Amino acid sequence: MTTIIVASANPVKIRAALGGFQRMWPEQTFVADGVSIPSGVSDQPMGDDETLRGAYQRAAGAREARPNASYWVGIEGGCAEGAGGMETFAWVVVLGHATSGHSRTGMFMLPDEVAELVRGGMELGHADDAVFGRSNSKQEDGSVGLMTGGVIDRAAYYEHAVVLALIPFRQPQLHFPAAF
Repeated sequence: MTTIIVASANPVKIRAALGGFQRMWPEQTFVADGVSIPSGVSDQPMGDDETLRGAYQRAAGAREARPNASYWVGIEGGCAEGAGGMETFAWVVVLGHATSGHSRTGMFMLPDEVAELVRGGMELGHADDAVFGRSNSKQEDGSVGLMTGGVIDRAAYYEHAVVLALIPFRQPQLHFPAAF
């Protein structure tokens, strides 16, 4: 059995990481466990650089906390000002013993009501809860689920990026740039 440590206690992130590994290697058996690791960046990272750094620092912290695992996964959501307004996305970093991979989710635009709260210093999940009258939505369907009416939930949104971050592990004969 192959152990994956996800740098979060959030069940959505654990489910997404496990799902990505299972999709990439359906013949293998994986177990995923979460451990709370600080990102070392802002509560609401802004821009690709800070968000990617947060994902990497989470994965590296998970590896330090649980060194006997096979893989360590950091997932960090971020926001950025784009050409049409504020957008949101997430970075995924997967660390192995000899290989690493990273990928970014697709992005989507935030409505002005949410974006204004984020610009004012509120973390995206709290801004979503305030606008949509929810509580702790980031441990359920998340912003993407709220915006799509459940067509895409947060776990599915992250899972694709986990699969893409695993490409260097799936193609070990090729050389991929490391995130850090």
